[in-house]
Amino acid sequence: MNSPQSHLKKHVWSYIFVMPMFVLFLCFTLYPLLASVRYTFYNWDGIGIPKDFVGVTHYVSIAQDLLFWNAFKNTFIYTAVLVPTQLTLALGLAMVLNSRWLRARPVFRAIFFSPVVTSSAIVGIVISLLTSTAGHDVNTMLLRLHLIERPIDWLGNPHTALWIIIVTGVWIGLGYPVIYFLAALQSVEQGLYDAAKVDGAGGFVLFWHITLPLIRPVGLVVLLITVLHSLRVFDIVQVMTRGGPYFATDVVGTYIYRQAFYANEVGGSDANLGFASAAAFFMGLLVMGISALQLAAIRYTAQQRKAG
Repeated sequence: MNSPQSHLKKHVWSYIFVMPMFVLFLCFTLYPLLASVRYTFYNWDGIGIPKDFVGVTHYVSIAQDLLFWNAFKNTFIYTAVLVPTQLTLALGLAMVLNSRWLRARPVFRAIFFSPVVTSSAIVGIVISLLTSTAGHDVNTMLLRLHLIERPIDWLGNPHTALWIIIVTGVWIGLGYPVIYFLAALQSVEQGLYDAAKVDGAGGFVLFWHITLPLIRPVGLVVLLITVLHSLRVFDIVQVMTRGGPYFATDVVGTYIYRQAFYANEVGGSDANLGFASAAAFFMGLLVMGISALQLAAIRYTAQQRKAG
């Protein structure tokens, strides 16, 4: 059995390459996270040293705050709709982009990945302008096609604003799962498809019994990443609606931002970073719980596959 010293000596370069990222994680992720826990027990506006100790009052207030649970509900709706929609579209696009008959495949791959490298804030501003009620926008096109009788305030209507944000989120984040699924599809041996076709298998049978089982491990990882990313939605909501109208698009990110950096009508500051930190930590616990359930489901699925 190898000793820890021999193992370290054998893989020393691996640890050297990992170390810079690990140090950055400690300094800019783990330490700020642990340091912010202290602030959750104080009323603090972010200036000076926190002195007004309030204990767990912030956590109790958050648990009883209907606006927080409304923001959590909107975040959950955003995630529940975006994730299956985005992954289904990504898998379909990846299968098309992986097809032999498609010419100029690198060009199409770059086109579908381009939203990922575009600023989400810029995309949000452009979508806001396109869905506005003035100028040459989506309403103008729909009016000319006689699909609507009068302009619709897409982002000003509580019944449509969240759906516009979801559609925007699906489009912005579509590139990453497409790349993951494309890499997984390219790892599947073509010989398996050829052998199945000889036995008379059709397109659906090939997808269900060969493609899907072989890319399932990658799909589960993509699912976990997509869920965690969607639960942290903030930028497009802040740019497009700031949580309005009437808190219809308010998500946990905008709720925390409002508590941390809110300026009242007379120019004074009502910011309470202690309360905002408590809300962020409280949401973090919820996300950790959801992640734990996902990991448990993934492990259960893997065990069922081995048992079968």
